[in-house]
Amino acid sequence: MTDPQPAARALVEEAVRRELTIGTAESLTGGALAAALVDVPGASACFEGGVVSYSNHVKTEVLGVPARLLAERGSVDPDVALAMAEGARRRLGTDWAVSTTGVAGPAPHDGKAVGTVYLGIAGPTGSAVHELAATGTRAAIRAAAVRVSLERLAAAMRLPANSQ
Repeated sequence: MTDPQPAARALVEEAVRRELTIGTAESLTGGALAAALVDVPGASACFEGGVVSYSNHVKTEVLGVPARLLAERGSVDPDVALAMAEGARRRLGTDWAVSTTGVAGPAPHDGKAVGTVYLGIAGPTGSAVHELAATGTRAAIRAAAVRVSLERLAAAMRLPANSQ
């Protein structure tokens, strides 16, 4: 497994330097993304909090993901990842938010193969979704999702307005 700490440190440094706040909405990673952030000394200057939305009920009731979207496509979907990130940004009142949803295994879920991961990013420059095809064990897939989420959010924060 790849250590997420260098990516977490880089993200926290970028957010603090730019005086930006960040939040998380996690399904697949179950809080590991938020944990990676708070492991960085000084994260309290930018990290507002996170929502672990493992169930669809929490996705709809807390993050505002449309129930119809979940019913039609399931929780492992790029539009669900976007809605989760946008909902976290709105709910937590942050400049930026990142979300994770996917299949870590051991079996496929919602018709999606093990290793299918969607990362949502929402910020003042807009929203984007990234697909990750991760391999390995359940732990390796979740760790890859954490690391790539941190890297993608840091990269998005560095982009000029309207170029995400």
